[in-house]
Amino acid sequence: MRIEDEIKQPIFRDEYQKAIINLVYTTGWLQLRQATAFKAFGLTLPQFNILRILRGQHPLPATVALLIDRMLDKTSNASRIVDRLEEKKLVTRTVCPANRRAVDIRITPAGLELLQQMEDSGVLDDALPKGISEDEARQLNALLDKIRTEDGATPGTPSCE
Repeated sequence: MRIEDEIKQPIFRDEYQKAIINLVYTTGWLQLRQATAFKAFGLTLPQFNILRILRGQHPLPATVALLIDRMLDKTSNASRIVDRLEEKKLVTRTVCPANRRAVDIRITPAGLELLQQMEDSGVLDDALPKGISEDEARQLNALLDKIRTEDGATPGTPSCE
C-alpha cells in the first residue's frame, strides 16, 4: 500500500520528505512484525539483537560497550537487556579479574539453540515480505547504505581477554 494511503496524507512537500516519512513508517511497520514474531520465542527485538551480536562474537566474549556500539537501536539499555537474557539463561557474565568493572558477556548454548530454532522456523525470513525480488532487495540495501554516507562506526571495545 502506498504511504499516502497508509497515513492518509495525499500531499508531501517533495519526494525527499515523502521518502523520510516512508522510511520512518516502514521501520515501525517492520519492527511491529518482528516483535510479534519474536514474542512466540519469549524475546523482544533488542534481546534478539543482543543475542545476534553475541553469536557473531562467539566464542569470544563481548563487553557492554561493544554491544552498545553494534546495537541496531542505540537508545536501548544494553545492561538491562543483558540482565534479562541472563535471567533466561541465554547469556553469561564474567567479571574480569584484572578490572572488576569490566564484564565479559557470552552467549550460552541455550542462546545459540534459541537463535537456531528461530532461523529454522522461518520467522526471520518472514519479516520482509516476499513481494520484492532479491535484486530489488539488493537495490534497497544500496539506497539505504547511500543514505548513511557518513560513516559513524567506531571500532569495537576489546574484552577483558
